[in-house]
Amino acid sequence: MFIFDIVGHALADFLTKERDIGAASPPTPPDALIAALRPGDVLLVDGKARISSAIKYLSQSTWSHAALYVGPSGGCGAHCVIEADLVGGVRRVGVERYAGFHTRICRPVGLSEDDREALIDFAEARLGDRYDLRNVFDLARYLMPNPPIPSRWRRRMLALGSGDPTRAICSTLIAQAFQSIQYPILPDIERVRTNHDGCEECVEEIAHIRHYSLFTPRDFDVSPFFQIVKPTLESGFNFKAVQWADVRETIE
Repeated sequence: MFIFDIVGHALADFLTKERDIGAASPPTPPDALIAALRPGDVLLVDGKARISSAIKYLSQSTWSHAALYVGPSGGCGAHCVIEADLVGGVRRVGVERYAGFHTRICRPVGLSEDDREALIDFAEARLGDRYDLRNVFDLARYLMPNPPIPSRWRRRMLALGSGDPTRAICSTLIAQAFQSIQYPILPDIERVRTNHDGCEECVEEIAHIRHYSLFTPRDFDVSPFFQIVKPTLESGFNFKAVQWADVRETIE
């Protein structure tokens, strides 16, 4: 097994190495991002690592990484997130780690303080958990950035691997945390006819929990139960204050 550990660490280092590529979207202003974040928010990141391209392709999304904002925590400062990293495992990092990245805040609606505390406690209890690097298949499948996989199989592709919950995809940890407080992300909805109070045409919606390994960062973005928070607007955007270039200068 020693050789698998060596190969696994080498693959992980290769896949998580960031590349100097031009961003399709502008980076989020760090000060505005910090001001807008609230404990319990999910922070989505448009990553630049090699593995990011594969995650974006398989999930058909801009977002390749997700982290849970927890505020002051441990020794990482006043603005911390908990994330699952391929090399570092489940860890705390400061929000400044994502300075220069395009990000999005997804905010769960209606959480009580007890709910928020339970959510964060669940994530913090898993600090130090590590991805099983001996399972090199979980890593090697990402060496081909755009594998020729039918779209209906792509989500399942993200969940392949060991029987132990895979942490190759960071959203697994966050999905587990929200499921621990029974907060919906993208449940499978079953419509069932009911006969309540003599109403034969009434339909009841039953939510079924999807397995946490099937969630991707994109799911928090498209979920109807998370509010999208844009830091630029939260900080008091005034379109009249925008300094536009002279049209003639731009043409010339």
